[in-house]
Amino acid sequence: MNDRTPTRSLASWLSLMGVALCLAACGPSPEPPTESQQEAAPETPEAAPSSVVAFEGARVIPGDGSPPIENAVFTIDGGRFVAVGPAGSVDVPAVAARVDLSGKTVMPAIVDAHVHMRTTRDELIEDLQRRAYWGIGAAVSMGSDVAGAPLELRGETIPGAARYRSAGLGITRPEEGRIEVHWVDTEEEARQAVRDEAARDVDMIKIWVDDRDGQFEKLTPELFGAVIDEAHQNDLRVFAHLFTLEDAKGLVRAGVDVFAHGVRDRDIDDEFVEMVAWKPGLVLIPNLPDRGVATDLGWLSGYMPPAELEALQAQAVDNPERQEAFGIQARNLARLHTTRMTVAFGSDGNTPWAPHVEMEDMVASGMTPADVIVAATTNAAKVAGLGDEMGSITARKSADFVVLAANPLDDITNTRQIDSVYLRGDRVDREGFAQKWLAAEVK
Repeated sequence: MNDRTPTRSLASWLSLMGVALCLAACGPSPEPPTESQQEAAPETPEAAPSSVVAFEGARVIPGDGSPPIENAVFTIDGGRFVAVGPAGSVDVPAVAARVDLSGKTVMPAIVDAHVHMRTTRDELIEDLQRRAYWGIGAAVSMGSDVAGAPLELRGETIPGAARYRSAGLGITRPEEGRIEVHWVDTEEEARQAVRDEAARDVDMIKIWVDDRDGQFEKLTPELFGAVIDEAHQNDLRVFAHLFTLEDAKGLVRAGVDVFAHGVRDRDIDDEFVEMVAWKPGLVLIPNLPDRGVATDLGWLSGYMPPAELEALQAQAVDNPERQEAFGIQARNLARLHTTRMTVAFGSDGNTPWAPHVEMEDMVASGMTPADVIVAATTNAAKVAGLGDEMGSITARKSADFVVLAANPLDDITNTRQIDSVYLRGDRVDREGFAQKWLAAEVK
């Protein structure tokens, strides 16, 4: 019985039945309904269409470190995950639309927490769409968003585009000939730079602590200490570009929140490992360098013009010097990961497909594919300030996910075998984007 239907007592029901029988027996025969009465007769209501979509049959990697779910079902509604679980455990409305993903693997959209994108509105939107094409659900612009950059895009929903977060304009010592950010020489200048960025409502503060191979003066402990203190007073976290182990130790002492790179000049020592252990909230975004090994880039075919791909392929050769530089950072990452330091994810630069290379490099450093996926989804979403919104395939989070033709837990390079990408529950038009970009580059 419908909950809204009023009930009657048995006596009332019998009374009504008696009246009805009397009328039927004694009264005149009822007249047939008129044409207008026939038209007015109520029709049987149809079931309301459902906005729920059920995706069935895939292996689901939740992204939060929990085991993959084989032969999974997950439902989305209103751009959010409703439920996820093994087949038979998820309630799917009878009228829900269904998508068969048998044989596929689904993982959360990747979050790239360290990039440098273009700064006009149209160019930035294209950069975000190019990232969506590669399964990137959010990107953090790390310190190169000049005055006038369209920070308002952070609050907009752009179809087929990754989310956008920004550190505004970063802070360092004067570096003539390089991009001009906040150049500071005094503690007051350092604090004012933070206040200026806080007034822009940025999501975090970026600093560079690097002399660029002896070319410039770098931020001193007094200067970066002033930045960190002022940022924390303004409820902003500080992400630090660094190079040396000595500066890494100074930054830990000053209370830095995130390393936007690992130590690059030498292998880390026991003192540093112990310092990090005492800072459980400290996060590392490795941003590993080119491994310096010959690599097949055929997986980029169809995304860029053949001539451009051919030029890239010609550069993907063995390089012993690069291998040595990679080895230092790889060993440092492996050691810090072993000590349970939180590892997140970023690729640097403005190469939309670079996250798939970075993931391979992190596995080459000793992390498991499962741990790398957590770093690139749940951990990266948290460090970007999006942890409540995305980063895992769990109920109530935004339905941002990548459908893969093969299992990345078997081989992390399978993240490149993208079948489809969904952001906020909508499928990204990867084919349309690729055709548009290739046509524009040909022109």
